[in-house]
Amino acid sequence: MILTGKEIVRQMELGHIRLDPFTPDAVNPNSYNYRLGPTIKEFDGLDGAGLPTFREVTIPEDGYVLQPGRMYLGHTFELIGSDRYAMSLIGRSSIGRLGLFLQVSADLGHTTSCHQWTLELVCVRPIRLYAGMRIGQVSFWCNQGDFTPYEGLYGRRNQPTESRLLASSAGRGATNQ
Repeated sequence: MILTGKEIVRQMELGHIRLDPFTPDAVNPNSYNYRLGPTIKEFDGLDGAGLPTFREVTIPEDGYVLQPGRMYLGHTFELIGSDRYAMSLIGRSSIGRLGLFLQVSADLGHTTSCHQWTLELVCVRPIRLYAGMRIGQVSFWCNQGDFTPYEGLYGRRNQPTESRLLASSAGRGATNQ
């Protein structure tokens, strides 16, 4: 079951949802519009071991233009989390209609995670982004059954964070092609 906008606000007031900083006019009927944080990481190639490297960019006041065919990571401006609900972070339709797609493969936020979320950014045409712009939306979902608190690595990051899969022993089955 998805929470309504009014219920998101109520649960935030009860301390079960964190949206910080909170902007009342960002509440939608079933979600909350989050903003883009000030840092972008652009895929820069592979190092000598075949691991991806990224160039970190602070978005200037006049914006930063993403290019098609490039991989970018951003982050939410807000700290987003919940001790009770699972979250789904997706793009806004108005942004998608401009050719920018967010969270193409990883839109699930685990219950008990609270941080600035890494955003996967893919564009089909050049698009200028600004730090602080409303770029996506988060919805909150009820869990059914007992849940285990999230203890993964990514739930403690407040900057765009690249995959640790290839650098870990768990990634031995993954390829970098």
